[in-house]
Amino acid sequence: MFNVGDKIVYPMHGAGTIDAIEQKDILGEKQDYYIIKMPGEVKVMVPISKASEVGVRNVINKDEAGKVLQVLEADETQMPNNWNKRYKENMEKMKSGDIYEVADVVRNLSYKQKEKGLSTGEKKMLNNAKQILISELVLAEHASADEVENLIENKINISYEEHRNTVNTMDTSNIVSKFIPFNGSTGATTQN
Repeated sequence: MFNVGDKIVYPMHGAGTIDAIEQKDILGEKQDYYIIKMPGEVKVMVPISKASEVGVRNVINKDEAGKVLQVLEADETQMPNNWNKRYKENMEKMKSGDIYEVADVVRNLSYKQKEKGLSTGEKKMLNNAKQILISELVLAEHASADEVENLIENKINISYEEHRNTVNTMDTSNIVSKFIPFNGSTGATTQN
């Protein structure tokens, strides 16, 4: 059970603060609800009886926030090439409410955007995943949304450069730069 003032995460919506606990009569049924104040002055009502079922959890602490940043610094994880399968897999990660999975989606889609660009659906997913990630890190790091967004972008850019440059820079000193025929001839033609 959470209390007023607790900082919590509501999967697919992001992090917020419990503003109140109120009893509401909706469709003739009285229930207690968490009233969660989300970023942008949005308020969400979550039935207390279903909070754990829908994945409501406490915001991560500062140590866990450091681990999230490590996810952003790591190389991308394997994703399906088919955008439909990739979208479905990423959506499952986001629905899990696991902040490390959300960070994985942000990093992977950011890499893909830099390399090939994203479909409209994946651009929207990337934006949504970033907002979820930012909302939780703002509360965990006690920082502004702009500071956290810049931190995320910097971590991804550095990671991308590090991991893509190591893939793209290979030692060419041992590569044969001339064509060597397989038939043993030197490539010179002789005239008879």
